[in-house]
Amino acid sequence: MPIERRQRGVPLTMHRIDEPQGDRDEDYGIKDTNPELGERWPSGVGRAFGGRGWMNSERYASTYDLVEQMFYLYVRVVKAKDLPPSGIAASCDPYVEVKLGNFKGRTRHFEKKTNPEWNQVFAFSKDQIQSSTLEVFVKDKEMIGRDEYLGRVVFDLNEVPNRVPPDSPLAPQWYRLEYRRGEGKVRGDIMLAVWMGTQADEAFPEAWHSESASVFGEGVFNVRSKVYVSPKLWYLRVNVIEAQDVMPNDRSRLPEVFVKAQVGNQILRTKVCPTKTTNPLWNEDLVFVAAEPFEEHLDISVEDRVHPSKDDLLGKISLPLDSFERRLDHRPVHSRWFNLEKYGFGVLEPDRRKELKFSSRVHLRVCLEGGYHVLDESTMYISDQKPTARQLWKAPIGILEVGILSAKGLLPMKMKDNRGCTDAYCVAKYGHKWVRTRTILDNFNPKWNEQYTWEVYDPCTVVTLGVFDNCHLGSEKPNVGGVGGGGGGMVRDARIGKVRIRLSTLEAHRIYTHSYPLLVLHPQGVKKMGELQLAVRFTTLSLANMIYVYGHPLLPKMHYLYPLTVNQVDNLRYQAMNIVSTRLARAEPPLRKEVVEFMLDVDSHMWSMRRSKANFFRIMALISGMISMCWWLRDVCQWKNPITTVLVHVLFLILICYPELILPTLFLYMFLIGMWNYRFRLRHPPHMDTKLSWAEAVHPDELDEEFDTFPTSRPNDNVRMRYDRLRSVAGRIQTVVGDMATQGERVQSLLSWRDPRATSLFVVFCLCAAVVLYAVPFRVVALVNGLYHLRHPRFRSKLPSVPINFFRRLPARTDSLL
Repeated sequence: MPIERRQRGVPLTMHRIDEPQGDRDEDYGIKDTNPELGERWPSGVGRAFGGRGWMNSERYASTYDLVEQMFYLYVRVVKAKDLPPSGIAASCDPYVEVKLGNFKGRTRHFEKKTNPEWNQVFAFSKDQIQSSTLEVFVKDKEMIGRDEYLGRVVFDLNEVPNRVPPDSPLAPQWYRLEYRRGEGKVRGDIMLAVWMGTQADEAFPEAWHSESASVFGEGVFNVRSKVYVSPKLWYLRVNVIEAQDVMPNDRSRLPEVFVKAQVGNQILRTKVCPTKTTNPLWNEDLVFVAAEPFEEHLDISVEDRVHPSKDDLLGKISLPLDSFERRLDHRPVHSRWFNLEKYGFGVLEPDRRKELKFSSRVHLRVCLEGGYHVLDESTMYISDQKPTARQLWKAPIGILEVGILSAKGLLPMKMKDNRGCTDAYCVAKYGHKWVRTRTILDNFNPKWNEQYTWEVYDPCTVVTLGVFDNCHLGSEKPNVGGVGGGGGGMVRDARIGKVRIRLSTLEAHRIYTHSYPLLVLHPQGVKKMGELQLAVRFTTLSLANMIYVYGHPLLPKMHYLYPLTVNQVDNLRYQAMNIVSTRLARAEPPLRKEVVEFMLDVDSHMWSMRRSKANFFRIMALISGMISMCWWLRDVCQWKNPITTVLVHVLFLILICYPELILPTLFLYMFLIGMWNYRFRLRHPPHMDTKLSWAEAVHPDELDEEFDTFPTSRPNDNVRMRYDRLRSVAGRIQTVVGDMATQGERVQSLLSWRDPRATSLFVVFCLCAAVVLYAVPFRVVALVNGLYHLRHPRFRSKLPSVPINFFRRLPARTDSLL
């Protein structure tokens, strides 16, 4: 059904994009919206405050064209001078209180200072203004009794000017303080700037907001919008080659030696040397994840396997990570010998220093790999594929802009004053950049209207947005029984829902305005937690670079020249995610671990009967297409439609007589199908599909299994061992089945216009191939093709070919899995 667009001035309504299939489909579907994005300044805004504004209907407010404009009254309190001392101590502990109607903002106070400097900004939402005057009070804080009044400044809102970025900030002015009732002037001056602006104002992020007037102390930092950057991650490759002069503690036996390496909480071991010798040889690679700035050390210890349950430490050494070479390609790295410190030497055995004429040593080849991309998120929803070393980055091919507009119909997530409430904020993650909107307090329909921008280096990536309930503002009581609620005595920000959008499914230079359902699966089934309204635009910078990217390998070439094993990728991703969550939790305000883990899909590879069934039926949906083709051929053979059967006979005879027409006809047929399917292409980015995910009809026992702990909490030890082993094996099978389904869905997406650029390229290729194959004899084509595939290995590259790279970039339906 076509999307209905409303005319200007018509109240905002929502419409389903596809055909309704029941009430549950309607609730879980994406809805088209038409918010007032990027509108010009209404001519009546200035007149609402006296008509003194600088804005007019011919001037745009800012480059924030993907959000609805929100107007704020800004008050910048800079400093004061010559304040009179008061009280018995004849001192002054001043602070400023900004009052607008029922809202009061307050600066910090200074002790014994008559010329204080605050430089704080207060923002009052225009929608909440209930007074025509703004009052700024200067008060003296008293330890006992009421704070003493020093003076005030009053502003008439009709005289407040309007400011439009990129104009320079409004210059503050000195104002003489006056008595409370305006009888006259008093001693002291205060420097202020008062203006009307929007969320595009540079003072907006750090301002005190009237929407958060009930938050004080440290909670103020947790309600502001912030931008975070993930730490720069490296793979640390430790090639343990050999060791010399390894002497066991028991000299009557030869040691069974292995090496243990540790970076932070990551511990890896080599195999035990198969030969019992004092000069063991391993030549094994151990790979770790390290983050800049390098705070950990590489701790190497050589140990002797005395007993299956006992190891003796023979020697150790600690090396700083920043001392190792940084490799950008596959060139060899020089190895080095490191002398080991004997265990206990200098501490337990100080008298034996002179007896040790030499020490054991270990031969290592260590480097920081800059040619790999360190995975810290699920490969199905990857948002970044660039190598670690910035020197290897290509130029960006586009710009992603996301306007986080609002949420609607959120459910209560915690209890406050014996009633349910939600303090919602939104987090968006793409590449290394994380953004967090401000927290809207006690509102089930919050409006953020914040816009953020990312550089895009690869269109086959996913931007992830999550909505959370802020539980770090005060004395809120988490709703333990609710979805994502806190529990176990530790307050955690509750997850409300998540939205994923694959950039390759977006048409360039088009603004997508949709309302996405926030779906969460919990032990009682799938539940809609509300809706998130977004405005998304993907702008391409160069068509040539875009075409080049589709033929380029998905990951940096080091992943293909020296690939990591599947187990290594899984373990390293888990370690990278822990490092990212730990570092972001140290920011101020912190981006907490539960938020980072939810955004990075920490449990995406855990076993689930529901996910396995979903992947199985994805494969069955692909097979059903081939079955339908067989039924069609059977109908042709049975002459159920004589006209179709005659046309098939004619085509069959032509191809038999002229076999060289088979391939060009096939390509021409795919070209025509692609052009025909263009009419039915998706008009919106795909989202989580509850039916595809088998989240609607899942059995309660399967949900209990999916939400069971890992390892399982079952009491019987034998059952636990077998159950965990079954889940681990089944998880691998689930991944393989999902990968099979992904490959088949990529074939389907060639002509479905899910990725408009990929389908355009393929359709053009089909047309060119059809023309070439019509012109060139089939025997020549077969000869060239055969010789190409039989070419000598010397002429082959280890990197994937252009067709393979193109195919791996095609979108599958994994984006729609819940």
